[in-house]
Amino acid sequence: MRPVLPLFALLISAQSALADVTVFAASSLKTALDEIAADWQTRTGRPVILTYGGSAAMAKQIAEGAPADIFISASVEWMDDLAGRALIQPNSRRDLLGNRLVLVAHGAAQPVVLDETLDLAGLLAGGRLSMAMVASVPAGQYGAEALQNLGLWDQVKDSLAQSENVRAALQLVALGEAPLGVVYTSDAVAEPGVSVIGTFPETSHRPIVYPAALMPDAGKDAAAFLDHLSTPEAMAVFSANGFIPLP
Repeated sequence: MRPVLPLFALLISAQSALADVTVFAASSLKTALDEIAADWQTRTGRPVILTYGGSAAMAKQIAEGAPADIFISASVEWMDDLAGRALIQPNSRRDLLGNRLVLVAHGAAQPVVLDETLDLAGLLAGGRLSMAMVASVPAGQYGAEALQNLGLWDQVKDSLAQSENVRAALQLVALGEAPLGVVYTSDAVAEPGVSVIGTFPETSHRPIVYPAALMPDAGKDAAAFLDHLSTPEAMAVFSANGFIPLP
């Protein structure tokens, strides 16, 4: 006769079998990652909980003990910070995606050439340039770096509207509260209320790389989901949303 497990043991076993995979991810990933996670959950029955924000905020929350299984950053530096604290599984780390930096306008607008001759202040016409926080959020850091390298920073440094993440910066432009904004290509693809009027030269800023890694206590379901993000099916979704798959 088979032994009968106590009720609490059965409950623990059931909970373990359906353990949530908790992902902390850069806000620019939201549209693509929502789709990928929904498909994963439908096919596997494994729940995925997605939390989005600026990479700096996500990394700091993990460092303070927030329960995450996977971290996907828009910045190599913030992943390096967690690695230096022994807060990731080193062998799980991978460079997942790339992106491009663009200048967007509210509604339809004429394209411009993003170089040192651009009258960016004139384009703003007294309005604000919407960006993620330039001191801490990767999209803001890349944007400030690009503007400085193109010699455009002094035109706009006193006219910034800074947001806690790049999707919030995008929304200011989509709503018409700022005439222009600096965001990723993937953000512009996700928002019909803006138009891309220029793409920053790749040489004007550091490469935009999204590293991903497992946290120390992540289980096999989290590892499987992280592996799934590199599959052709997932990469097709990322590509359709403006990201650049990395080998």
